[in-house]
Amino acid sequence: MTTTTHVPYHLEFGVEVPGTPEQVWQAVATAAGMSAWFLPTQIEEREGGALHFAMGPDMGSDGRVVRWDPPHRLVYEEDWAALVGKDPSELSPMTSEFVVEARSGGTCVVRVTTSGFGTGADWEQEWWDDMGAQWRPYFDHLRVYLAHFTGQEATQLEASASHPVDVGTLWSTVVDSLGVGDAGTALDVRGSTGTVERVGARQVLVRLIAPVPGMLSVFAYGEADDRATVTVRAYLFSPDAPEHARHEEPAWQEWLRGLPVPV
Repeated sequence: MTTTTHVPYHLEFGVEVPGTPEQVWQAVATAAGMSAWFLPTQIEEREGGALHFAMGPDMGSDGRVVRWDPPHRLVYEEDWAALVGKDPSELSPMTSEFVVEARSGGTCVVRVTTSGFGTGADWEQEWWDDMGAQWRPYFDHLRVYLAHFTGQEATQLEASASHPVDVGTLWSTVVDSLGVGDAGTALDVRGSTGTVERVGARQVLVRLIAPVPGMLSVFAYGEADDRATVTVRAYLFSPDAPEHARHEEPAWQEWLRGLPVPV
């Protein structure tokens, strides 16, 4: 029996960011640029080039560039079936398009469209909804990167911990422990000073100022069996960043594991 991938899925949104089309293109279509606000990325910067997004130890998404039109349009496909562990006949490739449009006043609009076809299985729409909720906050990272760190390469730091509580309880504990206020307020994050850029649903973005400038994203998500995980991901921009990350990554890991979650 042949499986027909006929059910469409679609995400589309736009974000206005500071910078010229060339600066924005560097951020959204090069390995160094995407790694500075998204996931560690490898990309052969040409049509037909290979693409890889690293999502953790032994985890990632592979694809290829299908359109390369600097500094205005990038289109790439990812192997959606491999990403979710399904038979390749069940799912089409997942296609993402970035369109960069210049605006007056030194800004650009980045329009992002992601689409694919599945079989209509119950899990598929839930997966796309969840992906959209996780995907959109990264474009606040892009905005901050272009406003304060454009053209710079990042050193990434990441730590996470799982706790036997629901995600709402875990997130409340994280916010209280960090002392997070509204967007625009100052914050001391374990000895680093910064400004809160965004407070979302179970996600906070902080622009770090000292001792190492960068961005700090803290987010939580639920798992099965009434467990939840909180993750810290930092993008650091300084000659001192690699040494700082080596010191801070295990310290963040210990801090996350020691959160005073109710039991």
